[in-house]
Amino acid sequence: MGFEQYYIILLGVLFLLAVFGIYIGVSNDAVNFLQSAVGSKAANINVVLIIAAIGIFLGAGFSNGMMDIARQGVFSPQYYTFQEVMIILVSTMMMGVILMDLFNVLGLPTSTTVSLVFGLLGAAFAVATIKINQAPADAPLTYGILLNTEKALQVVLAIFISVALAFAFGALIMYITRIVFTFQYKPKMKYLAGIFGGVALTSILYFMLLKGVKDTSFMSSNAKLWINSHTDTILISSFLTLSVLMQVLHWLKVNTLKVIVLTGTASLAFAFAGNDLVNFIGVPMAGFSAFKIASQSGTLDVNMLMSLLKEPAHTEVYILLASGSIMIAALFTSKKAKNVIKTTINLSRQNEGDEMFSSSAIARNLVRGSRRMGTYIIQNTPTSVKKWTASRFSKEGVTMENDAAFDLIRAAIGLVVASSLIAIGTSLKLPLSTTYVTFMVAMGASLADKAWGRESAVYRVSGVINVVGGWFITAIAAFIITALMAIILYYGGVIAMIVIVALVALTLIRNQLSFAKKTKKKDENQVIIDLLASENEETSLALLRKYSKSNAINTLEYIIERYEQVIDAFCNEDLKVLRNLSGKIDSHKDDVKKIKRLGTLGIRKLSPSDAFERGLYFYQSNDFIGEMVYALAKISVASEEHVANNFNSLSDDQVEELQNTKKALHDFLTDCIQILENEDFEARRELYINNKWLLTDFHEMKRRQLKRIQNENASTKVSMVYLTVIQETHTLVSYTTNLLKVNRKLIQNC
Repeated sequence: MGFEQYYIILLGVLFLLAVFGIYIGVSNDAVNFLQSAVGSKAANINVVLIIAAIGIFLGAGFSNGMMDIARQGVFSPQYYTFQEVMIILVSTMMMGVILMDLFNVLGLPTSTTVSLVFGLLGAAFAVATIKINQAPADAPLTYGILLNTEKALQVVLAIFISVALAFAFGALIMYITRIVFTFQYKPKMKYLAGIFGGVALTSILYFMLLKGVKDTSFMSSNAKLWINSHTDTILISSFLTLSVLMQVLHWLKVNTLKVIVLTGTASLAFAFAGNDLVNFIGVPMAGFSAFKIASQSGTLDVNMLMSLLKEPAHTEVYILLASGSIMIAALFTSKKAKNVIKTTINLSRQNEGDEMFSSSAIARNLVRGSRRMGTYIIQNTPTSVKKWTASRFSKEGVTMENDAAFDLIRAAIGLVVASSLIAIGTSLKLPLSTTYVTFMVAMGASLADKAWGRESAVYRVSGVINVVGGWFITAIAAFIITALMAIILYYGGVIAMIVIVALVALTLIRNQLSFAKKTKKKDENQVIIDLLASENEETSLALLRKYSKSNAINTLEYIIERYEQVIDAFCNEDLKVLRNLSGKIDSHKDDVKKIKRLGTLGIRKLSPSDAFERGLYFYQSNDFIGEMVYALAKISVASEEHVANNFNSLSDDQVEELQNTKKALHDFLTDCIQILENEDFEARRELYINNKWLLTDFHEMKRRQLKRIQNENASTKVSMVYLTVIQETHTLVSYTTNLLKVNRKLIQNC
């Protein structure tokens, strides 16, 4: 394969990755402009998507020429050859696709800008290191010459500035707004709709002028100059006009808050497409420009220095519109986008529900410290002030319309504060990140809105820590991965390229399979999700019964599979398998806790009479399930510790007894599953009679082991672990019979 054909293929790979990058990137960045409208249910989801799509398409068409960042924003192209530039660009693009897709699978929002900048920096650093080592003594090179580290430092600064300012201002503005409007905000809109709407829409317009329209490639220099010199006049005139318009719309029974939220959604989508498009197509367009520069003489010169990349980039309109179309397709079809949006909404929702994150030590300490500080402030606040403030935040009689995560007031504030901060940051030349600002404003607003109660705060704080930590991981991982890829490509050539492309493809496939598995697991819990969203008491009871049955069956199937694996691994002294199983069972214990909590929330949907009787049965069912999983965990841990410490092996008799017990338990639990599936509880008595010997056999096995101990024929350590396995297996059988009893009462109304 000749040089020219090889680099043509590389260009093809770059543009193919760009398509994947756009799709994957939008899946992550959609949270920036959708979470307010989706969380508040300002409109039907399809209406929200259409409005966002219009903003994206227009924003892509008016993209502002930020493509230069991939050409010269991070490295100095005049010192790099065409071959070296292509290595930098290909490494960056491959890394970006992998990293963004991974975050999408995890459901964590992150910054595509950080991924791009640190990816370019990592690859350029690796190539620069090679060039410095190869440079002749009479013409030395330095990192200061080869790299533009200022941009990377700006991005690092952006993380701290965005996180701190956005959270603080989001909390402050939301607190003041809630004091003014309270949760019973509709009566206040009679007098404040115009002013609130005027301020909100003017803020959004200011954001559009500074972050969206002003820097577009279609805007003439004279127009930009006029906007800069008349900004104050534009804003004052807009405020007066929009205030009157919004008040009139309110009198005409138009929900002005929905107008604000949907307008803000469109403006953020517009700015996102206009500014962040470089993150997706800037790299391949830079590669295409480099190829044309290196081919100017008629033949490809791979050693030609890329000085011409310092000239301003120009991207054809059809490419921008095609990119916008792919963005829109991703917006409507990507399940991962919904996954990322769900994370932000989950962490900021007003009511209790399914918490996505487990608590952490850092979160617990932060919450505990914050409570102490809050208690101190409350104790030193006048009683009259405390009563008045409490009345402004009273939620008595307040319900979220259409089962929304939060109300329209909070959604509007989220968009207005985020838009204003980004616009002000742009005017002050501060590198604020759209992702960081929108997310942290949402978190600050939810905190000020008292959405983080004592029973949810630790989970919400853990979630925020995970997301913010992921932003730093993005920068570090992007730098390291691209640096390694660049080194491999530099020395490995064609073979390395083929191998890396194959690995990228396999990684994307693996991520997709992992996401599909997670999605399937969520689908299995759809019954409890429907239960939490149900309003009809009869429907709630039916769903509660259905969920209790499916949960019991799933648990029994899980016990069968894991018990057999633990016993086999214990008998074979397979420590690796035992450790793996212990980790999986511990994870399942967390799932059981989560299910138990959700079930308790689901009981609230029942009528008072049903809640007492049926709710008690449902709670007992979950309690028995928890005890069964804990019994299995004890067997797993005891077996793992025994094997890990290299204690004596089980005797042949003990191995045979455990294998027989394994088969007997399998048959018993399988019969129980059939009873639940068929709801044939008449067969329950026969099952107990037929398997009564199983409980008797447990006692006999313990007796035989005690005789071995008395005869000094058994190791003390072996005896202890053996008796633990038998006792906990006995516990499994006992709790299974109790599980059938309460499900019979719940399902058959007995």
